[in-house]
Amino acid sequence: MKVLIVEDDARVSSFLDRGLKAEGYRPQVAHNASTGISMAKALQKEVRENFESAVVILDVMLPDGSGLDVCQTLRAEGFALPVLMLTALNSVEDRVAGLRMGADDYLGKPFAFDEILARIEALGRRIGNSVPKQIRKNLEVADLNLDLEKMRLSRAGREIQLTAKELALVELLMSAPGRLFSRERILSNVWGVNEDPLTNVVDVYIRRLRAKIDLEGLPPLIHTQRGLGYRLESLQEPDCQ
Repeated sequence: MKVLIVEDDARVSSFLDRGLKAEGYRPQVAHNASTGISMAKALQKEVRENFESAVVILDVMLPDGSGLDVCQTLRAEGFALPVLMLTALNSVEDRVAGLRMGADDYLGKPFAFDEILARIEALGRRIGNSVPKQIRKNLEVADLNLDLEKMRLSRAGREIQLTAKELALVELLMSAPGRLFSRERILSNVWGVNEDPLTNVVDVYIRRLRAKIDLEGLPPLIHTQRGLGYRLESLQEPDCQ
């Protein structure tokens, strides 16, 4: 996924640029409003032509204008990519103003990098921003197959019955085989950013998926990295659960 960072603070933009590259994203950086608008328009055109996905991180306070005005201008011109507003102004009134100007999400400074990753992933999965399912019809990891058109999961040819939340969780894990997903990221993507981060709902659903997917006689696909999160991948030698 591509991420456009419109941020005039060089420390923040550099931090985000390096961190997102390390996570496998393709970030671009603009340091002012006018450049941000131009790059955002070019990014949307590129995304539409190549069936890619992208998110814009937009700082509210820019040297040549307000990020709120940038967002409003882009939306008025038909800009459809998700916008995550980033700002030190974090009152309820500020958040409401950003959302009314067309922002999809709002994150106050200072922020944890893991949280902004979770927000980006949640925005990138929204309808209208992901690669159309008719372009990518299946997700496959070893003998596990998820039909994205029918939303049916099977392993070794055997269909597995899942609830809607279980399907959303397994789709997230299968979207990036081998990637470690923290509980916070999973909560954000599957249950929404307002879910209590102390809840054990993620662990409960992971146990349910294991019971249905990691069947006896088949190598386990769902793996735990204690204290960090979960990943789904095929390993030659199963790791310790």
